[in-house]
Amino acid sequence: MKSVLLLSGGMDSTAIAFWKRPDYALTINYGQLAAKAEIAASESICKYLNIPHHILTVDCRNIGSGDMAGVIENEHAPASDWWPYRNQLLITLAGMKMLPFNVTKILIGTVRTDSGHTDGSPKFVETINQIMTLQEGQITVEAPAINLSTKELIQLSNVPADLLAWAHSCHKSDVTCGNCRGCNKYFEIFEQVGYDLDRFG
Repeated sequence: MKSVLLLSGGMDSTAIAFWKRPDYALTINYGQLAAKAEIAASESICKYLNIPHHILTVDCRNIGSGDMAGVIENEHAPASDWWPYRNQLLITLAGMKMLPFNVTKILIGTVRTDSGHTDGSPKFVETINQIMTLQEGQITVEAPAINLSTKELIQLSNVPADLLAWAHSCHKSDVTCGNCRGCNKYFEIFEQVGYDLDRFG
């Protein structure tokens, strides 16, 4: 029974990679502005953890929304970092890419606070799991941190500060912008868990 983690290179998926040690990690460039940095962060994380890393590129920027696509958010957007049907898209692509590797489980980095988006809710995870297992390959979908905050996940996983510092959370750029929801979360979490970010430059 092999697993793959959808690794964005952000804090949550980095902590899950350290905690769960999946058989594979997959980073998808779907047209997000920070794709290059997300891939670089994910490669470093996988090298540190000795996890085989796969990269898939499927450019969907022209159907994106908000900060991550570099356009005005869709009228249905609950937040500036919302991308329509993103998690459904990424999970489907992960299944398509990793099925030939006999993967039977997809891990995603959803945490409790992601439920502000429908596709970050427990109901969504349960539903997409049913949809994936219904099809050939019967791949399951799990969100091991869905009942945890990011702070709780980091504390439970014991992910070291030097690994977490490699995470790239910016939604707008390959270089940290410092003023998006992703960057704000990154700095806030480091402060909450008591890690000294300054020592990493």
